[in-house]
Amino acid sequence: MIEILYFEGCPNHEGLETRIRSLIDNAGIHETITHRRIDSEDQARAEHFLGSPTIRVNGIDVEPDASRRTSYGLMCRVYATDEGLRGTPPDKWIINALKQASS
Repeated sequence: MIEILYFEGCPNHEGLETRIRSLIDNAGIHETITHRRIDSEDQARAEHFLGSPTIRVNGIDVEPDASRRTSYGLMCRVYATDEGLRGTPPDKWIINALKQASS
């Protein structure tokens, strides 16, 4: 299962489902995509929400180093990639997470 976690007020999650759907369709993967809105700081801490958007595959964040981070809260997430800072994770992280989940 693929989850897109977000909070209202951060636009980076908009259009993300379409991008993920294209990636999984091209890879021949059939997965459900769900959206989960995070509404409070308490919920953000309980969910280990690193910001909007967060993408998880089978409950695991697609960012390789996410498990080491503890900056939970209602904030727009910034991803440090080889290409610089981005508001969404790179496609290769999503694809790698899907491959790891299926193996």
